[in-house]
Amino acid sequence: MNPLSLTTLIQKCTTITSLRKAYQLHALILTTTISTSYAQCPYLNNNILSMYARCGSLFNAKKLFDKMPQRNIVSYNALISAFSRDSNHGFLSLKLFALVGTQGLTPNGSTFSSSLQACCLLEDWFMGSLIHGQSVKHGFFNDVFVQTSLLGMYSNCGDLESANKVFGCVVQKDAVLWNSMIFGNLKNERLEEGVLLFGKMVRHGIVPTEFTYSMILNACGKFGDCRRGQVIHAQVIVLNVLADLPLQNALLDMYCSCGDTETGFNVFNKIEKPDLVSWNSMISGYAENGEGADAMNLFLQLVEVFLPKPDEYTFAAVISATSAFSATCYGKPLHAQVMKVGSERSVFIGTTLLSMYLKNGDTESAEQVFNMIEEKDVVLWTEMIMGHSRLGGGESAIKLFSMMCHEGYKIDSFALSGALSACADLATLNQGEMIHTQTVKRGCDAEISVCGSLVHMYAKNGDLHAARSIFSQVSNPDLKCWNSMLGGYSQHGMAEEAMIIFAKILVNGQRPDQVTFLSLLSACSHSGLVEEGKLLWSHIKKNDVIPGPKHYSCMVSLLSRAGLLDEAEELIIKSTYSKDHLELWRTLLSSCVNKRNLKIGVRAAEEILQLEPEDSATHILLSNLYAAAGRWEAVAEMRRKISGLMIEKDPGLSWIEGKK
Repeated sequence: MNPLSLTTLIQKCTTITSLRKAYQLHALILTTTISTSYAQCPYLNNNILSMYARCGSLFNAKKLFDKMPQRNIVSYNALISAFSRDSNHGFLSLKLFALVGTQGLTPNGSTFSSSLQACCLLEDWFMGSLIHGQSVKHGFFNDVFVQTSLLGMYSNCGDLESANKVFGCVVQKDAVLWNSMIFGNLKNERLEEGVLLFGKMVRHGIVPTEFTYSMILNACGKFGDCRRGQVIHAQVIVLNVLADLPLQNALLDMYCSCGDTETGFNVFNKIEKPDLVSWNSMISGYAENGEGADAMNLFLQLVEVFLPKPDEYTFAAVISATSAFSATCYGKPLHAQVMKVGSERSVFIGTTLLSMYLKNGDTESAEQVFNMIEEKDVVLWTEMIMGHSRLGGGESAIKLFSMMCHEGYKIDSFALSGALSACADLATLNQGEMIHTQTVKRGCDAEISVCGSLVHMYAKNGDLHAARSIFSQVSNPDLKCWNSMLGGYSQHGMAEEAMIIFAKILVNGQRPDQVTFLSLLSACSHSGLVEEGKLLWSHIKKNDVIPGPKHYSCMVSLLSRAGLLDEAEELIIKSTYSKDHLELWRTLLSSCVNKRNLKIGVRAAEEILQLEPEDSATHILLSNLYAAAGRWEAVAEMRRKISGLMIEKDPGLSWIEGKK
């Protein structure tokens, strides 16, 4: 074969990306050069080696490298570069880099750049810093490719100080270098710094790339900064940037993360060929913003188009989105789809299925899902513990916690909080104290969520001294922790101490929630602090907290006990719970019996009996009210009605923790 034909074959090596064609070309070159000096030439073998690397066949590239009779620095660079792009072979890049010096070869910019990329991939800061030193020694520090690789390596390893130093040394900074610096800051959760760097990049006259815009939009999504995201979107439109699919997905994700699913869906509709990331981002956006029906509708559209097929993330997102709805309508059909595609043993999907069933109060189905998954993780166990605790299944929650410990899983603060909440609900102090020792042993006793659960557990079990002791050790308590201590004082009728805690909550800049006010109103109700209760009720309105039925119940009880029956009745009538929560009227009726107020009492009874004509408790209270007012004929009539109702009183139940 003449040199011209061989040159043509070698040139083809640089364009082939199919492994099958690479084999054919390699075979052709071997048959035509076997008797020539070209067969020994590093130039030829280097091109074949690069061809195999481009086709993704690192095995063949390494095999050829090992058989090469002559190797030069280009040979090493080709294989180092190939290995540096694969996380499973990155360490081999570094081994080859170490061999370069022993073979009497001098590394060049490409050698350093590829080796640093391997360090970046492996997050090997130590080796990266050694190669940095070698690049300076050999005079390649000012090589722009080496500088870019150095910057990427330090950023990926979390050493932003060194990355900044490298960045500062670069005279001509291009878009790739700016992108590396921005990416490093964003990856290390320095979102504000990353966004500021983007501003500097624009001011320096560097034109941002699609990747730049994608990064900044992702940062805006994490910030929840929709306004800045809209400005970036406007720049993309005004500058006529050709938005590739990753940039479109970043726009979609930013709007959904900021709660603007309507604009997000508009972006989604404009994507010509949405990939699975696009679909998942939109479904997840609906899920995060409580738009479960829209998430389900979009999922059904995805199923109808056949490609792309839903993955684990898709199922997890749509199940999470619809978990607040009836399991029969949404959750169970989705569960059936999961089983159909054979993903029922996936711990990722299983966690969302389990959460969905627990939100629906279906512990039996949740346990079936839990038992189906063989390789359980901490999140799955914790969800199971928290769910049972939340549904009043304290014994099951503690049993699950014990099993989790026994099987050697790493217990986190969420699992501990769930188990402690169960101990609080069950009033099992001994069990709670044992779990307290676990929190200390595992170093979780300083975590704010665990501290709140510990305070709650001791307070509910009557040990206010221990609750106060733990609370006093918390340097900066969150609202849950404050509420736990407040609830303890309220439960024990210590209204004055509860009000002091409330004052401290306000001083510390915390925003009281429904739990805060419920504990305070309960304390005032038990202590008969009417004026304080009224003041708190005005606070509720000022803080835009929506009072629930329990808040109204406390307030009605407080006003009724103080004899302010007119105000109590007016409060019930103005509430949205007058028809749905008859317990409010029963509380008023009971106080009317004690205060002998026949007029209001009869009205309260009528409200109840209108919806529950056979309510035994109301008939008995009404009979007592007539007796208190001396209306004996009415009493006799009520007793005849009560006899006709065949009322049977359910026996009361209580329990205590036995001492062993």
